[in-house]
Amino acid sequence: MVAFAGVTFCLLASKAAKVPPLEIFTDITEQAGILWRHFNGESDDRLLIEASCGGVALFDFDNDGLLDIYFVNGGETPKGKSKAPVRNALYRNLGRGRFEEVGAKAGVDRIGFFGMGAAAADYDNDGYQDLFVTGYPSSALFHNNGDGTFTEVSDKARLKNVGQWAASAAWFDYDRDGYLDLFVTNYASLSWTDPKRCSYSGAPTYCAQTEYDGRTSKLYHNNGDGTFSDVSSQSGIGKHRGRAFGVVAIDIDDDGWPDLFVARDASPNLLLVNRRDGTFEDVALQAEAAYSPDGTARAGMGVDAGDVDGDGRPDFVVTNFSTEYHALYLNTGAFPFEERTIPSGLGGITRPYVGWGASFLDYDNDGVLDLVIATGHLNSMVELIQKDVSYKQPPLLLANNGAGRFKDVKDTAGPTFRTPGLARGLAVGDIDNDGDPDLVIVHLNDKPVLLRNNVGQDQPWIGFRLVGKSSNRDAIGARLVVHAGKRTFTRWITGGGSFLSSHDKRVLVGLGGRGDVKAASVEIRWPNGATQKISSLPLNQYHEITEQR
Repeated sequence: MVAFAGVTFCLLASKAAKVPPLEIFTDITEQAGILWRHFNGESDDRLLIEASCGGVALFDFDNDGLLDIYFVNGGETPKGKSKAPVRNALYRNLGRGRFEEVGAKAGVDRIGFFGMGAAAADYDNDGYQDLFVTGYPSSALFHNNGDGTFTEVSDKARLKNVGQWAASAAWFDYDRDGYLDLFVTNYASLSWTDPKRCSYSGAPTYCAQTEYDGRTSKLYHNNGDGTFSDVSSQSGIGKHRGRAFGVVAIDIDDDGWPDLFVARDASPNLLLVNRRDGTFEDVALQAEAAYSPDGTARAGMGVDAGDVDGDGRPDFVVTNFSTEYHALYLNTGAFPFEERTIPSGLGGITRPYVGWGASFLDYDNDGVLDLVIATGHLNSMVELIQKDVSYKQPPLLLANNGAGRFKDVKDTAGPTFRTPGLARGLAVGDIDNDGDPDLVIVHLNDKPVLLRNNVGQDQPWIGFRLVGKSSNRDAIGARLVVHAGKRTFTRWITGGGSFLSSHDKRVLVGLGGRGDVKAASVEIRWPNGATQKISSLPLNQYHEITEQR
């Protein structure tokens, strides 16, 4: 009786004190056991690659049902040396918020080049997620052996991307043959021995990106036998020279074939429509997504796609430099897209920030896609030049009111969103399987941040893990239309997205409401065009759905 009375008193006291609600995200990096730190090789040479690296992948490499984390380090530069060996890290999810570093044991901790980003996917349909790591002056493909280890197969697969400064990558099946192909964004020409020299008030500083000549991105066709063929030229990809950074693969025009949105830095963005004959056509000009409204090629870094306004079509966000605004394009079903950067509130919020990784997510599971953006300036000298722009910047969590207008919720988002840093890569996934999106952010030359979502599980949700049979096993390119009560939600399994990063491939749909809906149905259009409908699915759990042959 005494104990019970004590508990009752504490609860009453808490109510009287009006304890503030739990903040949206909690930093659990330290208690998770994540000790890895990023190293970028910064030196007085001020090589631009130093300031634009730091990728991360969320994927379940050991098929135990828990998302693991792969961090991509930068590397040493001629004058930027590390006191310890520069290593990538693979953290195995042990459950209960704990992780174990197994990179060396798995064989993915060392790469022979300066690292940029990662893209995880099952390219050979054997049921295990493989890993492609981008960088300069080459890249690497690691095949998952299914026993907790990986084997580098770059030479055999012909995927080294030799001589290129590769940034982001997107796995997608552009010809719908059931095997994942690979699009790699190549950024610019770079030389360790011939750095660009720029300064401000006598101090070395990074030169503008326009000092670096843009390169052509690459499209590699999966031959189905463990090898890839460079089809950049015959596909039309090879004619688009420019500084490409981010890419997302999604069906833009709802014809069942995956297209590409490529964010480029001081080069016009690309909107590459799949012509279903092995070729792509850039329609970014027609869509009015290539340039800003005043005709300027903005400094596109990250990109993501999702249905922001609930009309069933994918919309796009592109992160840019400070004072340029991060752009929001609404897909109206016809060209041009409607740029809603200013009316959405995104322009005013993002003006002082340099944006990198970005992702649409429904952090509170109310059924409306919100937005998270990793930020951090490029140049430490900026505060001497622009008084309203800082070098270190906090990430942004922006809530969508349901009509495509965003609000900065930093006051309740958690301390990370009020702490300045130099964020680059950003990946989203449900690390604890509780039905809401968690976050991983890589900070330049610093420790990463693992953020647990505290609020999303309080709303109804439903999740899906699709397994392709005739389609690629990861079902990248699938469209899902979920019906729950009177509401309908459209989601996609995309390739790429964000910046240098790879997301959880499960589809998580927040349903909102008061909990009066007890089941949902889903209509799936698989990557090969076949459709499948399943009804009476229980809520608040993940459903594994296998494609019908």
